[in-house]
Amino acid sequence: MTVPLLNARDMDFLLYEFLDTEGLLQRPRYCEHSREVFDATLETAKTIAEKYFANHNHKGDEQEPTFDGEKVQMIPETKEAWDHFADAGFLAAHYDFEDGGMQLPEIILRAAMAYFSAANTATAGYPCLSLGAANLIQSFGSDEQKAKFIPPMQEGRFAGTMAMTEPGQGSALADITTKAVPQADGSYRITGQKMFISGGDQSITENIIHMTLAKIEGAPAGVKGISLFIVPKFLVNDDGSQGERNDVALAGLLHKMGFRNTTSTVLSFGEKGGAVGYLVGEPHKGLAYMFQMMNEARIFVGSTAAVLGYQGFNASLEYARERPQGRLPSNKDPESKQIPIVQHADVRRMLLAQKAYVEGSLALCLYASSLFEDSHTADTQEARQQAFMLLDLLTPIVKSWPSKYALKANDLAIQVLGGSGYIREYPVEQYYRDNRLNPIHEGTEAIHGLDILGRKVPMGNMAAYELFVKAVEATAAEAATREATAEMGLSLLAALGKLSRLNAVLLPMLAKDPDLGLANATLYLDVFGRITASWIWLQQANIAAAKLAEEGSLSVDDANFYQGKLQAARYYLEWELPEIDPQIALLESYNSVPFDMQDAWFQT
Repeated sequence: MTVPLLNARDMDFLLYEFLDTEGLLQRPRYCEHSREVFDATLETAKTIAEKYFANHNHKGDEQEPTFDGEKVQMIPETKEAWDHFADAGFLAAHYDFEDGGMQLPEIILRAAMAYFSAANTATAGYPCLSLGAANLIQSFGSDEQKAKFIPPMQEGRFAGTMAMTEPGQGSALADITTKAVPQADGSYRITGQKMFISGGDQSITENIIHMTLAKIEGAPAGVKGISLFIVPKFLVNDDGSQGERNDVALAGLLHKMGFRNTTSTVLSFGEKGGAVGYLVGEPHKGLAYMFQMMNEARIFVGSTAAVLGYQGFNASLEYARERPQGRLPSNKDPESKQIPIVQHADVRRMLLAQKAYVEGSLALCLYASSLFEDSHTADTQEARQQAFMLLDLLTPIVKSWPSKYALKANDLAIQVLGGSGYIREYPVEQYYRDNRLNPIHEGTEAIHGLDILGRKVPMGNMAAYELFVKAVEATAAEAATREATAEMGLSLLAALGKLSRLNAVLLPMLAKDPDLGLANATLYLDVFGRITASWIWLQQANIAAAKLAEEGSLSVDDANFYQGKLQAARYYLEWELPEIDPQIALLESYNSVPFDMQDAWFQT
């Protein structure tokens, strides 16, 4: 079964109707570009993704990387894909012209990355990590570090990783034990072990740059004592040539449920006296620096979840249109022709739910990328600051909502295919396995629930939350001007009011009893996520309704496209949004049934 990559019409809609990406051409940084340049970039990404990424998605899953004690063995198609990605300039696409880049907007790069992830999410993981690692050096590294490491990363000779997690620690970064000892030459010797490091070793690049968190001897306890280091797999000589192997060893590969062609590694630093590391920025500020890469990765995780869900939707829709089975309940003639299963009401329900989850997820993630862009290049400092605040507030949702609901879409895709969905001859079971990682890495749902309720909403006297409220109210006000969207706007405003009242109940408890106050934070995250998704869908519905009102100006295909948007929005706001009511009731009552459960009561 060959599944088309995403939906070109939807991507066009999201970039140029839902988001005013073409408007970026008015900003000084992009005035030399054109929409044709943006479209050509995306077409190049789609072509490379189809030819060099999609061709080994299943093979990379079946023949995952192995370690022979000396080298990681990988299928050759992985390096071929990497090389084509790098040769096309995508590793440097967002850099300024004078820094060797194409000076493209962030949202164009991330839309391009969506095609690569849709084609082969595991292979796409390598360039994603490298982009984030290079961005980290660009933002906080010294001029010498930038000159030594960024050009070979832009060229694709070096890859990058994010080395944070340690065995037994998981997300508890305050308790990391990796140590850094200063040396006379200004470098450090790093000792410790890191685990679950994606891309931590591979055979597709000549070097790997590990962006590593460690604590300098004598550093303060907790997160205030964490520093950030560049730790290359191979040392780099002053002339740029490859030096000797650094004291970073692959202790083993981890064997995953999905996402298999991205190596997941255990790395040992300093088994032979200490790995050479170079301090990035100031001591003890490493976690603050690393949050840049973490937040980039969180948007990427949300986008990856979205496109995996999207591919499952595409596959199940194609199957449902082609698979004949049964007859409508009203047809009592057993000799009549069987109908395609898409004509069965419950199959359409499952397909509509998938459409709402995955198109809503992709829209949300591209919106987040547009906020990232605005936070750097918007016309005024006020606009930049507001974009940053709104992105900071919504990042936990951008990561978590697609991770949860695009995975649910994959589950529904399997159900649409029935028994065929459960076998490896069809791609939907791999999409599900690949997607199951996304609710876990870059912060679990629980971590992001704690973040949004405990920190993001109350931060700055709720300034970011108030920006969100104003944005939602503006969308609802526009919806009120059209009959097709007015009721949805009222539903969203009612939900927003409930969220604001819920905040007034929950936030005082955080100071009084934070353990109880945050006990149900994951449920709060879901409530906030449903309201955010409804807002994203109402924006799309407003556009669709306006287009459909232009009688006689639309082709049949465009009319069907906009009707589909409108129907998916109706589905989400009528079927999914009302689920917040019982959730809010549990939250407002500080329901403590799970909180009060005792370990001893879990008998085995």
